[in-house]
Amino acid sequence: MRNNNVFLHLLSFCISLGCTTSVFADTTPKEANNQVEHQSIPQVYQERGQETQVKGKVIDENGLPLIGVHVQTLGDIRSGVITDADGKFSLSLPADKTKRVVELSFIGMATERVIVDCSKKEVDLLITLKEDEAKLSEVVVTGYQQIDRRHLTSAVSSVSMEDIQVPGLTNLTQMLEGKIPDMVVATNSSEVNATPRLRVRGSSTIIGNREPLWVVDGIIVNDPVNLSPDVLNDPDYVNRIGNAISGLNPQDIERLDVLKDAAATALYGTRAANGVIVVTTKKGRAGKPEVSYSGTMTFRRRPYYTDDKIDLMNSKERIQFSEKLVNMHYIYPNNMPLVGYENALHNLYSGAYSESQFQEEVSKLQTMNTDWFDILTRNSFSTDHNVNISGGSENIRYYASVGYTDENDVIRWSDNKRYTANGKLDMILSPKLQLSFHLNGYLNEKQYAQDGLNPIDYAYNTSRAIPAYTSNGDYAYYKKYGNVDIGYLNFNILNELNNSYQKQNVSSFTATANLRYRATDWLSLNGIISASTSNADLIGHWGEKTFYAGYLRGCEYGLEPSLDMSSMPYGGELSKQTTRNKSYTARLQANFSKTFDDMHHVSAVIGSEANSNRYEAFKTIQRGYFEDRGKAFIADISPEYTAYAKWALSNVPTITDSQLNLLSAYMTASYSYGDYFTLNANMRYDGSNKFGSRSNEKILPVWSVSGMVDLNQVLGLNKTIEALDGLSFKASYGEQGNMLDGQASELVIRKGAMNSYYNELYSTVKTLANPDLKWEKTQSMNLALEGSLWNNRLQFGLEYYYKKTNDAFMDKPISDINGYTSYVVNSGTVVNKGYNINLTAIPVRKKDMYWSISGSLSKIMNEMRTNPGAEVYDLHSFLNGTAVVKGHPLGTFWSYDFKGLNPENGGPLFNDWSDRKDEVEQMDKLTAYTSVLVPTGQRDPNITGSIHNTFSYKSWKLNVGLYYSLGADTRLFRVFKNFIGGYSSEINMNKALLQAWSKPGDEEHTNIPAVMGIQSAGYGDYQLHWSSAYNWKGATLATNAWDMYDYSNIRVVSADYLKISSLSLTYEVPIQWLKNYHVKRLALTLGATNLYTFCHKDLKGQTPTQSGFSEVQLSDTPTYTFGLAVNF
Repeated sequence: MRNNNVFLHLLSFCISLGCTTSVFADTTPKEANNQVEHQSIPQVYQERGQETQVKGKVIDENGLPLIGVHVQTLGDIRSGVITDADGKFSLSLPADKTKRVVELSFIGMATERVIVDCSKKEVDLLITLKEDEAKLSEVVVTGYQQIDRRHLTSAVSSVSMEDIQVPGLTNLTQMLEGKIPDMVVATNSSEVNATPRLRVRGSSTIIGNREPLWVVDGIIVNDPVNLSPDVLNDPDYVNRIGNAISGLNPQDIERLDVLKDAAATALYGTRAANGVIVVTTKKGRAGKPEVSYSGTMTFRRRPYYTDDKIDLMNSKERIQFSEKLVNMHYIYPNNMPLVGYENALHNLYSGAYSESQFQEEVSKLQTMNTDWFDILTRNSFSTDHNVNISGGSENIRYYASVGYTDENDVIRWSDNKRYTANGKLDMILSPKLQLSFHLNGYLNEKQYAQDGLNPIDYAYNTSRAIPAYTSNGDYAYYKKYGNVDIGYLNFNILNELNNSYQKQNVSSFTATANLRYRATDWLSLNGIISASTSNADLIGHWGEKTFYAGYLRGCEYGLEPSLDMSSMPYGGELSKQTTRNKSYTARLQANFSKTFDDMHHVSAVIGSEANSNRYEAFKTIQRGYFEDRGKAFIADISPEYTAYAKWALSNVPTITDSQLNLLSAYMTASYSYGDYFTLNANMRYDGSNKFGSRSNEKILPVWSVSGMVDLNQVLGLNKTIEALDGLSFKASYGEQGNMLDGQASELVIRKGAMNSYYNELYSTVKTLANPDLKWEKTQSMNLALEGSLWNNRLQFGLEYYYKKTNDAFMDKPISDINGYTSYVVNSGTVVNKGYNINLTAIPVRKKDMYWSISGSLSKIMNEMRTNPGAEVYDLHSFLNGTAVVKGHPLGTFWSYDFKGLNPENGGPLFNDWSDRKDEVEQMDKLTAYTSVLVPTGQRDPNITGSIHNTFSYKSWKLNVGLYYSLGADTRLFRVFKNFIGGYSSEINMNKALLQAWSKPGDEEHTNIPAVMGIQSAGYGDYQLHWSSAYNWKGATLATNAWDMYDYSNIRVVSADYLKISSLSLTYEVPIQWLKNYHVKRLALTLGATNLYTFCHKDLKGQTPTQSGFSEVQLSDTPTYTFGLAVNF
């Protein structure tokens, strides 16, 4: 039984503690009130004269002068002046007996007012303006407009970059874990190059892209390489290419707004059904130039065999296991690598070893204990450096930054370098005209191991009785099977990794211009033009000394290749994929905002937008490449190498060229009655060339309606509940849509090149006609309640949502006579519903001490409402959770129903319908698999949340972040992998095999089946499942009993966990210590991530985020970071 209540009680306790403490009186000293009628406003009296000269200086909280502050007499615009380069100003006022109010305003600062008595000739003032943080927090940025949060009617989660920044992390996507309610951040590898999967409020599509849309400063950004939805949705795929914002420097980000419901995302149309993440980057601040530097140095800890999460045999245990296999006459595979105990025994039987030599070799192997984690991984150091400059006047402000990130992974052959540059210029050309420019660029260089050479998987699954080096320090090779013609070739993992690689070079540049014209005080126009280009080079290399090259060559390195067998006689192989992505956006928008009779506020936005995206890719593979000889290719390989000549004739480059055009019109309108309630409606029409000649027939309207009511104002609740600061209720409903790429309403023919056999040009079918395919549509509803108590000492929020996707895309099998095996149809229905609870409490708020605690809980319920085709999914799809079945969540995986061990021979027993074979044989695949297999869990969690504590005392600040994930299940690593094919002497074994059944009665205290050989009693009952017999006509249910055991429900455990995700301590050096050094700020930070994970005890040998569905990936590795921040 899952222990979910433990985590929920912990959350409730922490929040309750904050709530209880917050009831006590606020001990914060009363802040000075800057309103005119307050006594704290300074009054200045001087001698009477005909004019009063008001002179003064305006500074910020650091004591530095502010340039461009607007100073004027309240109500008299003509009297205004601005401060000079020293922050000084001079203002002439009429000399009389009245008292006048002088107002000082500056962008990003709280407006200040002072009272001046004009009975005297001169007045000298020194005024300090403070940053207005409230203005930033009271605004929601949607990309198309900024909305006062008091009038927000939609579901939007807003966070500042400062709140989600984690020392040691340089990827924004990774920082989002546990920070946004209703967002799941799924990480299946902790490599520095890996990008997590994001899901906002579940999965609204079955075979379409489930990732949210990214928007940076109002412009939609695209992934550098187009990956198919099948790849992106694969829960075992490790995305090392990155997403749309992988190159964005988090240090340049001001805030994030995550749009979750239809009312928030409707203005983004058909691409926003999975949610929208709006990124707002930093702008310049007026004043003298301010230079800031931030840098971190991060230490990453590698895995060790002594870690609790690693449960593998040492050399002695592995050799003893081999002896056990030999004694039971276990049949090894014919092509097994020649290593370990089995190789020593082979040498004994062949006469190459004497008995004493054999015993000596076995003793050596038992104590070898090769530390593959030490050899293939490392404790690594990474650095991150960022410099920015900001300044200007009130009319011209600028911001520029550069950044450099050098991340060395714990995997030795993996690293990531990123170079970023960013610039913004904001200009007020006249009282009515504003112009801004934004330039952003980055270069990302990555390197990692070739596919098929996973160092972590090798370290987990390779016997420690295999040496990596010889006694003289050279590579220790062992013989690994190639094929029947080649036989055995030399293999050493270090040789493979040092002579191969995958590299990525991704660069991007974006330029945006935004012109805003204020026609009247209630009408403004703005136009945006943006252009972006990204280039990606993906390079793969296999050197001539690798096993892979030897396999293609047909012989060992240095030997003469065979004329008729070698498909790569010389050199190595180089593959390269080059992509070019060009995007253009043009937008024209009118903004209306007017208040009538001080209570009726009407606002509206109407606009049109055109987007164009051109994607080009070129992929080629070349052989005969010499990396170490000037990166040269051999040019004269003899045609006598017939295998190579055949490959060369069929090896042609692959070219992709596609263009997506989107023309849209949108409108939003809202009405507010004071602060009592707000009503809003949004609509957008999208027209796309995805439908070809029928595009005009399939324009989809995306719409939403929403409303908000301030219950505190309407019902007067604060009069009866004095502690209540505010309480509001929101509701929304709307419809969105989605369309797959690569579909067409008409048959698309691709023109080919010359066919040498027919001696004429040929063409092929690129896309089958699918005239009946239409948009998949998602209707969503959202209800929310938000409020605060005790002068905002306690803030709470509760949201409930319901999303239903109709006409969801699904694959339908068809006869392959047309060259295609499936066809996309609108036949699916998917429902996502859930709720989230957010609480923030401030138990302590004193002058020198502050403590805040915040917690969130998000529940996501997903269900498939329709069945797929009867023959769509195979057995593997059900076992790994990629099949979709009516009545179950997406990501549900199925397992064999384990019934225990045979008390006579220790073989595994299952409820596999063996007594109903005739009935099963008549079933289609869907019916057979859902009848025999049992649903055993879902791969994604259905409850996620976090608990964050912030403590500050004078110059010290401590942040502690906890993240929890509930509702997911996972498979344990396989124990009997390749048991029937033959345990290889190359692989290591899970220690679970040490508890395997060995005698009658063991079944009472172990569920690990007996390790059997061909002469073991009952072996024949388990080696071949009855549904794999040659005369079986139904669906294949299994191949053998040991594979069934690995994929049975007894090998499924809870993946619930609570993680100490982040911990940081910051010391702000007192400003008075820095004044003499012209330093405005100096902060030192110590941080750590992934310190410890509390999880199910049966997960011994793996972490909750590691799964037994595929090869082993790097788990969460602890990091320790030192950070430095300096402002000049």
